[in-house]
Amino acid sequence: MAAPLYAWPWEFLGSYKYVLYAICIAKDMYTRYQQETIKDSWILHIFILSMARLIMYQSWTSYSNMLFLTRNRRIIKKGVDFKQIDKEWHWDNFILLQAMVACLVLYMFPTIGKQPMMNKNGIITTILLHIAISEPVFYCVHKCFHGDYLFSHYHSLHHSSAVPQAYTAGHATFLEHLLLTAVIGIPIIGSFLIGCGSLSLIYAYVLGFDLLRCLGHSNVEIIPYQIFEAIPFLRYLIHTPTYHSLHHAEIGTNYCLFMPLFDALGNTLNRKSWKMHKKNCLDSGKNGRVPDFVFLAHVVDLSSSMHAPFVNRSAASMPYYMRIYVMPFFPLAFLVMLAMWVKSKTFLISSYNIRGRLHQTWAVPRFGFQYFLPFAAKGINKHIEEAILRANRLGVKVISLAALNKNEVLNGGGTLFVDKHPNLKVRVVHGNTLTAAVILNEIPQHANEVFLTGATSKLGRAIALYLCRKKVRVLMLTLSTERFKNIQKEAPLDCRKFLVQITKYQAAQNCKTWIVGKWITPREQNFAPSGTHFHQFVVPPILQFRRDCTYGDLAAMKLPEDVDGLGSCEYTMERGVVHACHAGGVVHALEGWKHHEVGAIDVDRIDLVWKAAIKHGLKPVSSTINVA
Repeated sequence: MAAPLYAWPWEFLGSYKYVLYAICIAKDMYTRYQQETIKDSWILHIFILSMARLIMYQSWTSYSNMLFLTRNRRIIKKGVDFKQIDKEWHWDNFILLQAMVACLVLYMFPTIGKQPMMNKNGIITTILLHIAISEPVFYCVHKCFHGDYLFSHYHSLHHSSAVPQAYTAGHATFLEHLLLTAVIGIPIIGSFLIGCGSLSLIYAYVLGFDLLRCLGHSNVEIIPYQIFEAIPFLRYLIHTPTYHSLHHAEIGTNYCLFMPLFDALGNTLNRKSWKMHKKNCLDSGKNGRVPDFVFLAHVVDLSSSMHAPFVNRSAASMPYYMRIYVMPFFPLAFLVMLAMWVKSKTFLISSYNIRGRLHQTWAVPRFGFQYFLPFAAKGINKHIEEAILRANRLGVKVISLAALNKNEVLNGGGTLFVDKHPNLKVRVVHGNTLTAAVILNEIPQHANEVFLTGATSKLGRAIALYLCRKKVRVLMLTLSTERFKNIQKEAPLDCRKFLVQITKYQAAQNCKTWIVGKWITPREQNFAPSGTHFHQFVVPPILQFRRDCTYGDLAAMKLPEDVDGLGSCEYTMERGVVHACHAGGVVHALEGWKHHEVGAIDVDRIDLVWKAAIKHGLKPVSSTINVA
């Protein structure tokens, strides 16, 4: 049973808690009805201030997750994982609490709402009250919460977040935030009682308070150490992200709110604070740890471009789908797309660890539709080549190409870059060998005939050749007899008879195993008999039109259980699940293979790659998979 005042009163509402803000709107509408001015409509200002606070915490969290800007300035290098994201999902409860408390205070003391818009003495008075009362009160209360009982029953929740971010500042129990509300309210109420209160004072103090809390929890060191060397006493007046991170790393030190002076007076100052701060500042000019593996992704469309940790951490931690609330931001995303089109570089969007090996995802600044514009091909290949050469300079062991980045027409599945740069130390991998393995292991072992569209593609060719070796009859849909013959010649002599060219969908009307590598319309799906299962490696996935048939997912695998720091979903994949080509690159890196995996798929390596994936703890996600 939880301790008293541990849980939030509206916890049962979940995300519906935001309806409580409607009280502010209703009250404001009432005051307008009473013909009060906007200046007197304090309820409206409470609502506006609450929204501004939400934006501030979101902005700081977004900045912390902009790894392409902050990767060398991060104090704790590991990523924020799904467990922490879920814990901090309702981080903003305290903003709602303080808005409700403010409304209650106004209701009880209506004369407070009659204060002027601005009072020049208010800021000075509030700062003095903050230093004289709020800082020492917070220090003492915070120190008490590190006692055995209060820490185990309350404060340990806040310290359970391994990587501080702005959201972490709000991740605490109801009791703690009641006390914090008092801490933040004392200077404001004191100023009003003295007669120095004003509307601008509330905005300035509350947003300034939040700014400093976000700074301390940001996990990104941005305060230059030279300031403290030039003005030594300043280090006692303002805390740094390094200073606060030491409180999370070494519990029992650095209890202050914003001013380390009180830790110095209370003999709880961590002596390493300034030394580590300087070290972190100096290290920000150096390249951080080199990743062992890089997955080179690309943006799909405007909507999915906003499915990134630095845009919205919570949304990125769930599988992508079109969210209505992001639609107003489409114009901004469109402008960013144009800017990326004109001039931008490959950027880092996420990182995670597998058994001590750092894996990163970089993104080529191009949208999906651009890959199909003939005049854009040269520029896209230039970006991919630059990413490969950059990985090579850094010492990356494996770089894996995602989806359209390895398009056969674009660069021959990566062959273009390997041929152009024969001395590459980084291994270039398209990962399609594992993709083929996943698809093939979904096919029922008793199947003796399959229908294959996209039959002469890179994956289609490998699947056809593999199945014919297993004495499975493959109906290959293709109009090109020449391409069919070339594939047939690759099969062993005694297996060529199992490869059959067909040119119409009607020829597969008795086959219940369809492997779709080329998008098919609902009309074309009608030729499949009832009970057909559609396996697919086509992007986007085909429409699930037939209710009397079943549809497989895109080839994907779940990463090993010991993955660390992963907190975002890969497009529409579930948590911890990545596309098979991504997983193929991971296996290549874990195995330490020294060859490039580009161009045509080596059919002889399909089983080898599959067994290696299973050995390293990667798991198939399809319920129809056959695991040896």
